[in-house]
Amino acid sequence: MAEAVQYIGTGRRKNSVARVRLVPGTGVIKMNGKVIEDYIPFPNLREVVLQPFNATDTLGNYDVNVNVNGGGFSGQAGATRHGIARALLTVDPDFRSALKQAGLLTRDARMKERKKPGLKKARKASQFSKR
Repeated sequence: MAEAVQYIGTGRRKNSVARVRLVPGTGVIKMNGKVIEDYIPFPNLREVVLQPFNATDTLGNYDVNVNVNGGGFSGQAGATRHGIARALLTVDPDFRSALKQAGLLTRDARMKERKKPGLKKARKASQFSKR
């Protein structure tokens, strides 16, 4: 029995990690077993996930299966975008210039700043009073 061709990429953003599998198909995107419209409620974040396909003109050519955990909607959408871009590189190395031009191959290194002692959050302090 022949194994179906699949391309794998791992994406990360904030505290989210997305394991992405691309399979030649009709363009269905499933995240954690749900269709993307049911999983991510915001249209602008769904557009973020589609950016690698728009950059390489491959929208609708691949079915996407994503296992993503950690973080919130924004981090998970960014991690999925990063994973799809990396998986597209394994599909065709010629996509590298288009993906790099769009800035989709760089891992976004911004993280939540740690809480400091004596403060309520990373920078938020209690209100100053002279008396």
